[in-house]
Amino acid sequence: MKIARRLSLTLVVVVLASAAAYGAGWGLPSSNDPGAGSTQAGPAVLDPEPEQSETPTPTPTPEPEPTDEPTDDPTKQPGLQPGPRQLGPGDEGDRVRRVQARLRQIDWFEGDVTGVYGDITTKAVRGFQAKREIPVTGEVDQRTLDRLHAMTTEPTAAELANEVPSSNGNVPGALDPRCKTGRVLCIDKSSNTLRWVVDGEVRQTVDVRFGGSATPTREGVFSVYMKSRDHVSSLYETSMPFAMFFSGGQAVHYSPDFAAVGYNGASHGCVNVRDYDGIAALYDMVALGDKVVVYWS
Repeated sequence: MKIARRLSLTLVVVVLASAAAYGAGWGLPSSNDPGAGSTQAGPAVLDPEPEQSETPTPTPTPEPEPTDEPTDDPTKQPGLQPGPRQLGPGDEGDRVRRVQARLRQIDWFEGDVTGVYGDITTKAVRGFQAKREIPVTGEVDQRTLDRLHAMTTEPTAAELANEVPSSNGNVPGALDPRCKTGRVLCIDKSSNTLRWVVDGEVRQTVDVRFGGSATPTREGVFSVYMKSRDHVSSLYETSMPFAMFFSGGQAVHYSPDFAAVGYNGASHGCVNVRDYDGIAALYDMVALGDKVVVYWS
């Protein structure tokens, strides 16, 4: 019995010791704790994890939207770079004349062949280049020249001398020397043509007709002293659109009668134009004070 009792006491001591150790190791209240006897255990405290630094993700740069719009800037045309200049604005001579004649063969050049590389030639070359995916510079490089030669023929003597019909049908005569300086309405009675000439460069050509024997169109050098877009003759009560007066009641203007019957009729002294779009464009270019030369070539 004594042995059994001793074993029981020993077992109780072991159990109590284990319980005490369990409470001390796991944060349970004990008799030595300030909160002993409390039935609510405090929250477990966990060691915080070390903070990790985050590297910001770079924002991608958006790529430009593709565009189908054409550009005249050769640096913005992928893979296209202009070659060395062969001819360009300000140049003069036979080479320019031949380029102009070839461009006129394929309807890129308007007006007479002059041998002067001016605004009209530059505009024609730019249009030709843009149509054929050549760097658009307005200057002739070897690529432009090769393409132009492939599409045209060697200009004839008649083409180089402007002895070919205008876009309206008449063959312009030689320019009067008085038409080669300044801004001039150069009106040739021999060829029934009017040419708009700026500093010797023909920029537009239209067919015209003149007054009859009783009311002839005056010849000489004049200037535009009045313009009237929707003019009506007070003397004949006829419409005279885009009228540009240069000598008394004589003016350059559109004539629906000329457009209808051609050279079967005549004016009362005015210079009639039958190309409505042509005279409309001309009216906007001509300014008061511009010279008018009426002559026989």
